[in-house]
Order: sequence, then C-alpha cells, then structure tokens
Amino acid sequence: MTDINQIAAALESKDYKQAAQLIKQLQKESPENPWVQYYMARYYELTNNLEKAQTTYKQILRDITNPKIVSQTRQGIQRIETAQQNLRQQAIQTAKNDPSNLEPGLLILEPVSPEKKAAAVQNISRIFKIDAYTTRMQIQSRGWRLYKTGPIGELRIYGQELLNAGIPVFWATLSDIQKIQIFRVQHFQSLTSPAVVCKDKLSRLGAIEFNWSEVTQRVEGLLPMFIEIMDYSPHRRKDQFRHREIRQDYAQICDLHIPSRNCILRISDQSYEFQQGVDFTQISADIPALAHPKNQKSRSQKSKQIPQSTTRINWNHLLEILDQKLDVTVWSEFTSFAETVIDYTQMLSKIESHIEVERKSETPWDPAFQLYSGLAFLRHQENRE
Repeated sequence: MTDINQIAAALESKDYKQAAQLIKQLQKESPENPWVQYYMARYYELTNNLEKAQTTYKQILRDITNPKIVSQTRQGIQRIETAQQNLRQQAIQTAKNDPSNLEPGLLILEPVSPEKKAAAVQNISRIFKIDAYTTRMQIQSRGWRLYKTGPIGELRIYGQELLNAGIPVFWATLSDIQKIQIFRVQHFQSLTSPAVVCKDKLSRLGAIEFNWSEVTQRVEGLLPMFIEIMDYSPHRRKDQFRHREIRQDYAQICDLHIPSRNCILRISDQSYEFQQGVDFTQISADIPALAHPKNQKSRSQKSKQIPQSTTRINWNHLLEILDQKLDVTVWSEFTSFAETVIDYTQMLSKIESHIEVERKSETPWDPAFQLYSGLAFLRHQENRE
C-alpha cells in the first residue's frame, strides 16, 4: 500500500521519477484519496510545469473541502503566482537588452465570449495584479480594447502569458503601422479593371491599377466633425463667454486593404470626387436587387437614417458597388475601439492620419482611425502566417 509520506519524501529529496511512480500507484489503489490530487499538483509545481500545477490546484479548491489540503493548496497557488511574476520580470529585464524590444507598442484585448468572461477576469487580474471589478469593466464582448502601451518586448511577454491563459490578445508596434503605405483615393477611373486616381503621403497625384481579388478586407468608420460655438452661462457675468466644440456631423471613411502591396486605399466621402471618373449612380441602378440581399438591406436602412444629400446618396452607391465586388471581412467597430484609445493623446500625436477632412483644429479621432485600420491590416497578416 502506497504511503502518502513516501510521496512527500520523494518530492522533498527531488526524486521526481520515484514520486511520479508513487502518485500513479496511489491513483490506482485509492482514487478517492483527496491527497492524490494535491500531490499531483505539487509534482507539477516542483517540475516547473506551472500551468498544469495551477490548474490542478484550482480544481482542488473546487472539489475538496479538507481544511489542511485547502490551506496547503492556497499556499501552492501563491507560490506559483510569485514564481510566474519573477519569471516575467526576468524576461522583461532580458528583453530590454535588445534595442528592438524597446520600440513603442500596443497590447490589444480582443472580445471575450460571455461563458469565458469569469476565467478571463481571474487571469487578467492575476497577471496584472489588479482587482476583479476593474478587470470586469475592461473586458468587452464586442470590438477591440487598447489595453496597454509600452515597450513592445514587455508587451509581447504579457501578451504571450495572456494567450497561454486562453485570453485573446495581440500586439503591434507603432513603427509597423507607419510602414503601411496609405493612398488617398480621389476617384475610380474604372471598375471592370479597377483603377483609382489617388494621392500618396506627399500629396503627389497618380494612378493605381489592381485586381479585386487583391483586396483582403475593408475597414469602415465614422469620424466626428466639430464646429466651434460660443457658450454662455447665465451664472457667469454677461461678458464671460467660452469657446466650445460640439459634434456637427460625421465623415465616412472606407479603407481597402491590399497586403500583397503593403498598402491601403483610403476613400472618404469628404474628399472623393464623385463628379469625376465612374458614375456610381448609374452603375448602382444596374446592380441586381438580390445580388447581396444582406448588404442591400443594410444600405437601405442607412439611407433612411441619413439626410438624402447628393454626397450621401453617391457614397451609399459606392458602398453598394464595393459590396458587389468584394466578398471580404468588413471591420466596422471603429467607434467602440476609439473610445478606448482617444485619451492616449500623446501616442496618437505621433501617428500621421492620412485623412482628408477639413478641420479648424486637429482631433485625435483621425489618428485613432489610422491606428484601427493599421491594426486590422497587421492582424490579418498575422492570421495568415
């Protein structure tokens, strides 16, 4: 009959092979013995299989009520968390020795499904040493959240630990986003063999021919447009006014991603020359009503909500054409992402927006869209590798 003390002695003397054999024997002889699970967790811990050890310890807390085992299990969990924290800090210090790891980066938290939220809260709180309430407020069921900024080497270490815990995240550097070429589309010359007249980052005019099959995804967003008003409060003196910006309207942006050329074709309703090139109104009228029923319904609903100005009508026709030509992923949760990033004004000030919207003053919303689209571009490349 295997003795618990024999297992403890084998673990104490670091005879892990003997300990494993004794634990296996005890599982066969006394599968209901509550110490079996504890010593299995302890074996994992001492052989540096920390993930399995932590999982087993947590299982013990759910299944076993023996006060002595529970107490020792809690101590085991605390040891593992301390060991993981030390390993993380050592890895971060080592990463700092490589200059490329010091580049500014971002850690993006992806949506977490409701059934996985409780575990995600627990793991994020453990890794970042923050309270569960704060973590719960940061987890989203839809869209991305900018979770952390800092040196990319450090973010990569945190990100890998989160992935190992089953939490969907990814990371990127600002320099990788800035390497993507942005071409601002002025108008389409042709749709059959697609060609656009566009401007590069130096505002030089040129033309790009491409195939629809090269476009791997679209990114759509609404950028607030502001006007400045004079604000007067009856509680102030009559000669005291203040300038205040209010949201007047939205600029619509649509990016076409062409990763094979490392470029994005950016289309905006504020700068697109609808009077030039392709007549979208005429072509849209020829599209079969049932070519893309889901997208057609979506567009018609939007039309009812937006004032029927010529620009808006033309813009909707343009999007209908893109719906017909492209069967690709459409990223359209920019607004929820922007709300998590808009206060990072210093970081956003380093991102060139490549957006042609007439403004009296700069706004962080423009570089926030460039960041969102750039992250979607890099994320798609990462998923293909």
